[in-house]
Amino acid sequence: MSKAGYTRTINPLQFSALEPKRFEDLVRQLLYEFRTWRQLEATGRSGSDDGFDARGWEVYSPFPADLEDEEPETQDRVWLIQCKRERSIGPAKLIKYLNDIPEEEREKIYGIILCAPTDFSKTSRDKFRLWCNDKGISECHLWGEAELEDALFSPRNDHLLFAYFGLSLQIRRRSEQARLRARTTIKRKLKRAFVGKNDVLIRAADDDQYPYSHGREDFRWWVYSAPQLTHSGLRLQWRRHYAYLNLETNEWDCANGFNSDLNMRHGDPWRGSIERTAEENSLWEVWYGIPEAQRALISVAGIIPFDSILEVDEIGDEITDHPHIFVTLEANCTHPFLDCLVEPSYFNSHLAVDIELDPATRVSYFPEKFRKILVDEPTA
Repeated sequence: MSKAGYTRTINPLQFSALEPKRFEDLVRQLLYEFRTWRQLEATGRSGSDDGFDARGWEVYSPFPADLEDEEPETQDRVWLIQCKRERSIGPAKLIKYLNDIPEEEREKIYGIILCAPTDFSKTSRDKFRLWCNDKGISECHLWGEAELEDALFSPRNDHLLFAYFGLSLQIRRRSEQARLRARTTIKRKLKRAFVGKNDVLIRAADDDQYPYSHGREDFRWWVYSAPQLTHSGLRLQWRRHYAYLNLETNEWDCANGFNSDLNMRHGDPWRGSIERTAEENSLWEVWYGIPEAQRALISVAGIIPFDSILEVDEIGDEITDHPHIFVTLEANCTHPFLDCLVEPSYFNSHLAVDIELDPATRVSYFPEKFRKILVDEPTA
């Protein structure tokens, strides 16, 4: 069965969930790495801020030292930082905020940073720069939602991303690395366990009844054969059905109400049996009566994702020396597979046949009691 692809993404950060003062705190902490500050004040918390939510004195050296052992002369540049936790700020409102800065304060300012969790338009950004140029302000920065997210997603600010939003890309990356290491470890264990083995025992990791079935059929361990490591996970022979295939007419039928996989049944101390029942003999006679050119088998392979496998016991126990594979399962699962592959083949070649098992071309060849709907997804 083909699965639809998807991409795992991170939702937009919810700046609106922060209180205005907490938003100011976040912006101020993002600014620590922006320049070298002599001091960075949270003036907005005092209530009367003259248009400053934060004010910073940047340390800079207009004249570098002539000698290597001399300290360069430094001066301070004053920066104004305004924070507006608003979802929408148009050009007119933006200019109003700038005009609200007292004129006597503007003369002291070297640079302005205005931050808001919104998407500023090109017009707003152009008018912001034009206003700052007209007022003689040397540097101006307009941080919208995109700039704020870029800063927070930087590795150096991962601690702020976690502190304010409970999200850590570094922790997520380490978790992904740990998951990949666990997967490759499981694959190596499986490869070692399959040497010289054709059967495996799949066990639910949380099951505590093994090996006692108490006469029930819904116990949560299963024996399967023909294990293979594939790109999608551990592949096992799940079921095999007697079938009729006619490539000339595209007609087909299969006795998928009965599992004829003798290999699995021989190696299963619980559900298996080497004795053929009268019912199976009657089905076999119908199948064997099909002309050899149309006599076929339909195999169903089950897939267990590697991430669902918790541990591999290569040794087995006194009941069976099959490798024991422990998997995570829901409590009501009747099989351990997440996906499956349906593969028809002719009996005399055992090679996959290129035929579409279209329900519209299915004919009634086998007795009705041995037939059921064939779907390309796992069924009990």
